[in-house]
This record gives sequence, C-alpha cells and structure tokens, in this order.
Amino acid sequence: ATLCFQAFLQMCNLPVRVICRANAEYMSPSGKVPFIHVGNQVVSELGPIVQFVKAKGHSLSDGLDEVQKAEMKAYMELVNNMLLTAELYLQWCDDVTVEEITHPRYGSPYPWPLNRILSYQKQWEVRRKMKAIGWAGKTLEQVLEDVDQCCHALSQRLGTQPYFFNKQPTELDALVFGHLFTILTTQLITDELSEKVKNYSNLTAFCRRIEQQYFEGHEKDSSTIAARSSKRSLLR
Repeated sequence: ATLCFQAFLQMCNLPVRVICRANAEYMSPSGKVPFIHVGNQVVSELGPIVQFVKAKGHSLSDGLDEVQKAEMKAYMELVNNMLLTAELYLQWCDDVTVEEITHPRYGSPYPWPLNRILSYQKQWEVRRKMKAIGWAGKTLEQVLEDVDQCCHALSQRLGTQPYFFNKQPTELDALVFGHLFTILTTQLITDELSEKVKNYSNLTAFCRRIEQQYFEGHEKDSSTIAARSSKRSLLR
C-alpha cells in the first residue's frame, strides 16, 4: 500500500518525504498505512489520500469520461479484493511463511516479548478478516488461481498500452504497480506468487516502465524502492 501511495504522488508530480517508523500503524488515524501528514492534517490509506489530493487540485483521472471512471474503479476493486488479499493470505495464513519470514520481519523493530505479542496480534487480525470474507478455508492453490485470474484480467485490459487508459497514468496504474512490484520483489518461502505475475510479460514490462519513469534517479527520496533494489533483476 505504501508503494501504491508513493507511485500515486510521483505521478501527480507532488513532492513527498518518506519516513519509516516502526509504530506507523499506531500513528495512523485508521490504524492502517500509509498516511500523510500535511500541515495539521493526517490522512490515511490510498483512497482517502487520493480524495484529499484531488481536493487540492491534483487528479490523475480528470481526463476520463464517466464510463472510464467506473471501469477504473471496478478494476481497483478487483486489485484490492484479489491481489491485496492474496498478499495478506501468503504472509499471515501460510504457516511456514508466517514462522520463517512474517513473524521475524514484522516483529524486528521491537524487543522480546513485545515482538512476538504484536506479531501474533496482527496474525489474529488478518486471519479474522480472512474468515469474514470467506478466504480462511482456501488452499494455497486456490489463492494462486485467484491471483492468476486477476492478473489475466489486468493483462487483457492493459494490452499493448503503456498505461491502463492509454497514454497517461491514473490511480489504477499506481495501485497495480504498487501491488505487482511488491509481489515481484518480496521474499517469501515460495516463488509461486511472483511466478503468476511473471507469466504476463506486459504486466512485468508495465512495472519496469513505471519504476524507470517515476523512481529511478529518485531512490534517495524513495526508501521503499531503494530497499527492494537487490531484487530488481526480477523486472529486467
């Protein structure tokens, strides 16, 4: 989500300084990241941030007609319902990944036993969400199939265009880039999730194009991208 937010602001040509904090979730008014601090206002999560920026006179989708805007929102819902949920499932519901990667990574900023307490609390929250939306009983194979179907739909919509709505990026491009780039560059026990994305060459080329245009040469202002630089060979 943080990478989606960074891509969105870069596409809007708005300056942003990224600050990493171990307790970012607890600083956010919604309990979720990312959030922005502008003057005396704090706005969290991509949707409200997009609306906040739009109210200040910056929008990526003003050039779309009403049909296109509805289509864009539908694809954004697809990404949030499939890709984001699949990422959470892999990180918090696959037992091997949880113990070997997620718990150590999530708890690393905190001393023992707080690191374990907070990790288990987060795991419980995510698994409760998975149960509420009907994903708790899914197998890994079913989750990967959902990801493949989502990527297929995105690949079909993108086609040979540089962006999803031809020549100019929209909020959808920022959202898709953030999630696909994260999938391609995040270390997990299995590479099966990233392999689903790599099956669609136009999606990987899309990620590489946005990385080059909006991030390369700006790594000093983009800690998230810089931290993933060792994995960039996945996109070349």
